[in-house]
Amino acid sequence: MDEKPGAVMTIEELSAYLKIPKSTLYKLVREGKVPSQKVGRHWRFRKEAIDRWLDETQAEEPDTKGEQ
Repeated sequence: MDEKPGAVMTIEELSAYLKIPKSTLYKLVREGKVPSQKVGRHWRFRKEAIDRWLDETQAEEPDTKGEQ
């Protein structure tokens, strides 16, 4: 396994990375909205998958600025 440090994040690290509360992140994980993998009792997140998910999520959301 040649992954560099930080390639796999814990829920605490991802919470800080996304700048959202852990409770919100747990909710998103339970709803299957965030790419994740459960290892035993712990959630793990690949930084590469999270970055790709952020790009895709941003691209899917319509631009609602100025619309009512």
